[in-house]
Amino acid sequence: MDQLQTLQHWVDESQRIVFFGGAGVSTESGIPDFRSVDGLYNQKYDYPPETILSHTFFMKKPDEFYRFYRDKMLCLDAEPNTAHKQLARLEEVGKLTAVVTQNIDGLHQAAGSKRVYELHGSVLRNYCMQCGKPYAVEDIVNGSGIPKCACGGMIKPDVVLYEEGLDDGVISGAVQAIREADMLIIAGTSLVVYPAAGLVNYYRGNRLVIINRSITPMDQDADLVISGSVGEVLGSLRI
Repeated sequence: MDQLQTLQHWVDESQRIVFFGGAGVSTESGIPDFRSVDGLYNQKYDYPPETILSHTFFMKKPDEFYRFYRDKMLCLDAEPNTAHKQLARLEEVGKLTAVVTQNIDGLHQAAGSKRVYELHGSVLRNYCMQCGKPYAVEDIVNGSGIPKCACGGMIKPDVVLYEEGLDDGVISGAVQAIREADMLIIAGTSLVVYPAAGLVNYYRGNRLVIINRSITPMDQDADLVISGSVGEVLGSLRI
């Protein structure tokens, strides 16, 4: 039985599949990866992207932050790809119990997924740091400079920046879903970003699948490793 047949067989037999995904899921929708050769980390700016996307930089140089953020982090024309759509279909037919994602683009929900744990937040949500009033992403896109609330407070994207902690509620929900899973599919992630990558260690089953274009630190522990495009592999499934 080849790898895709094995994957199909396991999906057919499983009832509590959890999908854990990273940037490689969204690159197929045209959203740039951070660490690939043409990713954001290899482009040249006055400051490295990792510095710009930190809490300290956001507080000290919000004008510089927002110049980069509007230019590089908001890919609002992107559409869900085959991977997003197949996962939504798996949830619809009662096979998939949760999507745990490191992405901040909202494409899983756009494809129809209902139970999505966004570990790093979402660019689609924004809020005033002073009064908490929510703002749509359009308010950020259509503005210029530092976005301000009517109360005078600075508006911040609901995105987890470097130096910031993950949301406790999101973490606990993701951990519970992974613990209860009878199959865990990890895809499109290098598994080097912590604490997010550490969540996969809560999986206790024997159907750990990794779909990625490059090797990951967990390949040796996986029950099935498929090298390739996330969309093509998931697109091959009969659901």
